[in-house]
Amino acid sequence: MKIEMKDGQPTVDAMDVADLFGLSAADVQAKMRAEEITTRFETGVDEDAGRMRLTFFYHTTKVCLTCSQDGTHLRTQRTTIGGR
Repeated sequence: MKIEMKDGQPTVDAMDVADLFGLSAADVQAKMRAEEITTRFETGVDEDAGRMRLTFFYHTTKVCLTCSQDGTHLRTQRTTIGGR
């Protein structure tokens, strides 16, 4: 898995996101258009400089992908959250 930057925006293959949530790539695309899957993108500062994090939210699951500056996947963290 790799995060690619296009015009300053992160992109991830829909199949990679689908694997994170047990969905099909078509379901991911539809759920993102319907805003059922949302994202947040952050770039590291201080000790995290040179890293970026892309977080996906879907129902009660939050998945954070931490990557190096070139988009190489370093870590995945999955958390169950309430109230979404």
